[in-house]
Amino acid sequence: MSSGVVNGGVSFWYASDGFLEGRKPLDGDASADVVIVGGGYTGLWTAYYLKKAAPFLRIVVLEQKFCGYGASGRNGGWLYNGIAGRDRYAKLRGHEAAVRLQRAMNDTVDEVIRVAAAEGIDADLHKGGVLEVARTPAQLARLRAFHAAEAAFGETDRELYGAEETARRIRVADAVGSTWTPHGARVHPVKLVKGLAAAVEALGVVIHESTPVTEIRPKHAVTPYGTVRAPYVLRCTEGFTASLKGQRRTWLPMNSSMVATEPLTGEQWASIGWDGRETLGDMAHAYMYAQRTADGRIALGGRGVPYRFGSRTDNDGRTRAETVEALRGILVGFFPQLAGVRIEHAWSGVLGVPRDWCATVTLDRSTGLGWAGGYVGSGVATANLAGRTLRDLVQQDSGQGGRTELTELPWVGHRVRRWEPEPLRWLGVHGMYATYRTADRRETVTHRAQSSRLARWADRVAGRH
Repeated sequence: MSSGVVNGGVSFWYASDGFLEGRKPLDGDASADVVIVGGGYTGLWTAYYLKKAAPFLRIVVLEQKFCGYGASGRNGGWLYNGIAGRDRYAKLRGHEAAVRLQRAMNDTVDEVIRVAAAEGIDADLHKGGVLEVARTPAQLARLRAFHAAEAAFGETDRELYGAEETARRIRVADAVGSTWTPHGARVHPVKLVKGLAAAVEALGVVIHESTPVTEIRPKHAVTPYGTVRAPYVLRCTEGFTASLKGQRRTWLPMNSSMVATEPLTGEQWASIGWDGRETLGDMAHAYMYAQRTADGRIALGGRGVPYRFGSRTDNDGRTRAETVEALRGILVGFFPQLAGVRIEHAWSGVLGVPRDWCATVTLDRSTGLGWAGGYVGSGVATANLAGRTLRDLVQQDSGQGGRTELTELPWVGHRVRRWEPEPLRWLGVHGMYATYRTADRRETVTHRAQSSRLARWADRVAGRH
């Protein structure tokens, strides 16, 4: 690994913005109207909207480390309109239901920007949209199909570009086309989660950090320091769900890794373009994601070691040297002119993956247990929609509200089977990503317009289609 790389320390986002003094842990049994397990985006948005709608509610948030310790403080900063499972929901509930879900996600991007402005949260937000590029004939075929599919779900403002139009936005080596949607923004994840936590506390919500919940059962959230009792217990733990009693195989904690460069010079930026500050992705099977940060760096991510045996999660985001070098290789492959640029920070985190790759939000009215997550890497915006939906479900169940447009969306109440036991889980995930990487290499070499059969096989085995 290159010398001077800060490896771990949770994330570059915390290194750049600093850690706050921790909030006090729970100090004994307590009661509330709603207890929320997890102090990331989902839990905090849920608390925010519930308290706004019903200021009299006693709401307690329990966080095992500190707010934003998980994916909310480690992600790529893509506030965009993608949602895991939309195509499956179209098959299960009909095309129009999936269109409603997509429109809700489009609106969610602006809703986050609106709340950040209203609450005075400076999170380096820049609404430049999302640009996804193709660099091989097979990727271009997938990109065109993807563009057509998005248009069919109501994205009439999406644009398709050829090689020259793409280069005018950003000069990615070998780019043969791209698709752009305005429904996306760059964000500094930690500035957003810190500001949101502060806004929630200002409303009167109680947040206990350093308080791991070991078990959730009806009307009880159990911790080593006491039990919080409430009519509603909402699980908002995403990639850390497997650590709860009885939840080992509910959602798989998929690992994703990132690097951040040193700040680029004006000359280097001029050679790249990227003046629109779009979030940047590609159409590879083992895809990448990147943003141009407010302080002039490139933060870029992708899959490293995709999964740890037994659904284990890391502590501080340390990342293997070979993963850092692989991400550097992607960076230089996209931008050869940056071959000499230093990588200053590397980190990793986990995201929640359901067995059918569908994000869900649910409230079991017979028990008062609710949950949201399984975002498969698209959680920055989806967590906001989930929080508003959990608000509506709780209000509906408690008689403070009725059905709403959000409670009728097709991801509400969706159930899915559990993941396979070990070692099948480990073998399957590692085999899947090894196959995706092989498929990407083959497509680069063969220059065929058809996607590799290997990738289609991996999709079927994974349950993604």
